[in-house]
Amino acid sequence: MHDRAAFSELYDATSAKLFGVCLRILKERSLAEDAMQDTFVKVWKNADRYQVNGLSPMTWLITIARNTAIDRLRRTKPDADLSDYAEVLPAPGVTPEGAAIAASDAKRLNGCLGELEEQRAEAVKAVYLNGWSYAELASSFDMPVNTVRTWLRRGLISLRECMSR
Repeated sequence: MHDRAAFSELYDATSAKLFGVCLRILKERSLAEDAMQDTFVKVWKNADRYQVNGLSPMTWLITIARNTAIDRLRRTKPDADLSDYAEVLPAPGVTPEGAAIAASDAKRLNGCLGELEEQRAEAVKAVYLNGWSYAELASSFDMPVNTVRTWLRRGLISLRECMSR
């Protein structure tokens, strides 16, 4: 069913970004706040429709916020020229060619992560895929923050070299 605690965490983690998307389109704080509220209602009602397809969950959320804001703009200003928003906020989407390239790159990246020392691979994943801060990672590994930064830097250099082969 619906997990209120998870939804609250999602709201806390994404509301500022989604509000920015709505405000950029609507240019009025009250309209942007309403659009953001509508966005989260849609997310709550349609969370089961999210499909992992190579796009990040944030991309899905931004798409909902963008479309909600544009719909609201159309209702409040029917004569508004929306062509400006096509370039400023293009609808995220992957072409078939882009999906094939992304899948290939993901497979190569996973292979390259496998070449890293296990702790360093976990550190890279935690920070760059799971959004951990350096401090959270340092605490998790019981290491100084500067050591963790060095691990990440060296890990990224190794990944870049591996991906360029």
